[in-house]
Amino acid sequence: MTVGVSRGVSAKSPADDYQLDGQVGYKLRLASQRHLEIFSRQLPHMTPTQFSVLVRLREVGEVSQNQLGRLVAMDAATTKGVIARLLDRGLLQARQDRDDMRRLQISLTDAGQVAVDAAIITAKDITKETTERLTKREVARLLKLLDKLQQ
Repeated sequence: MTVGVSRGVSAKSPADDYQLDGQVGYKLRLASQRHLEIFSRQLPHMTPTQFSVLVRLREVGEVSQNQLGRLVAMDAATTKGVIARLLDRGLLQARQDRDDMRRLQISLTDAGQVAVDAAIITAKDITKETTERLTKREVARLLKLLDKLQQ
């Protein structure tokens, strides 16, 4: 059994010059997979999403659940699940907003502060290993280029 589309010799498709290995999305996925493998090996008790939530809370302090989701670029359902798991682990605390009882205010617990501080030290090693084949200048350029892709 052959895989692919059989075409006559003279038929030329616009897709003929597409090479997967030269595609931005493919290369981003491969780089992301490598980074995630390093992350999970060095911080096995925390997902990158959980790490992002903890670090963002460390930066901004108490914030509403909805705002926290926006600050770490997560949809509401994902945010709710991540927060629930971190609450269960005692790393976060939640309280109802005084002005709007429907709104939850989220903050780090003392244990959460200790955990995120330790995780940040490890995250620096993760970044170092992820980018070990790049010069400092290349890392800075990569970060600028990734920022441009998000705009």
